[in-house]
Amino acid sequence: METLEGLSDALATTGDIRTIVRTMKALSAVSIRQYEQAEAALASYERTIELGLVALLRDRGARGLSPPQTAPGRGGEALIVIGSDRGLCGRYNETIARFSAERLASGPMLLAVIGGRASARLAAEGHRSDWNRALPGSVEGLTATVQEVIVEIDRWSRERGIARVRLAHNRRNGRINAEPNERRLLPIPEQTLNDLAGADWPGAGVPFFRMPAERLLSWLVRQRLFVILYRALAEALASEHATRLAAMQRAERNIMEREGELNAAYRRKRQETITRELLDVIAGFEAVSGSDPDPDEE
Repeated sequence: METLEGLSDALATTGDIRTIVRTMKALSAVSIRQYEQAEAALASYERTIELGLVALLRDRGARGLSPPQTAPGRGGEALIVIGSDRGLCGRYNETIARFSAERLASGPMLLAVIGGRASARLAAEGHRSDWNRALPGSVEGLTATVQEVIVEIDRWSRERGIARVRLAHNRRNGRINAEPNERRLLPIPEQTLNDLAGADWPGAGVPFFRMPAERLLSWLVRQRLFVILYRALAEALASEHATRLAAMQRAERNIMEREGELNAAYRRKRQETITRELLDVIAGFEAVSGSDPDPDEE
């Protein structure tokens, strides 16, 4: 049976939870904006890398050379999956885990996962990861994580013969929906190389370079990897926070409904208590009044 004390405690707890939910909403909203800005900040650098590839490919075309090989491995394949380390984000990890499992079903490949919860989801489906890392906790940690992944890709190429690397992560579709997305990191798609080779140069003349072409190509491919991975991590983290923001908005609505129910129950219980106490007072008064002797009878 509900008591006033119990209802009062439930209302206090509900208020505390609502405060936590509002704080998480605010943090998610701020984080979304930060990761969006981090992603947008690389647009100019990405364009610079593309122009470097345009100059290199046009030079190769002028010398009658075919498009270069951009992955030195022997044919192995790797899949990098970006999930999350934190919960309260709905079906975020389930979505990317199912999407990745479908890709892994096509054949044996090295599996690398960034995000402990996504790794656990994939392991539950029978796909144990060969390499795991935690997600960065802020925008400042994106660069170090990306550099670590690039170093690992180089190692996979040397030690395991990995020549094809794909990336799977969630990105926002609209304001809150997380949609799985796949990109090929290595080798650079042939169509992309052809498009770059045929692209117009924005200036009067194509610049020349003195660095050996193979070294320049290797550096440009590495920088292109950096840009794609950085933007993918920023997109994934923005998507995670957007999904969490939506979950917190739903939770806040539920909390407010529950708080309304508790307030109504508290008012009813308080009214019942007051009514019962008044009835007890009246009954006591009537009992005392009925027991007093009538002075006219003496």
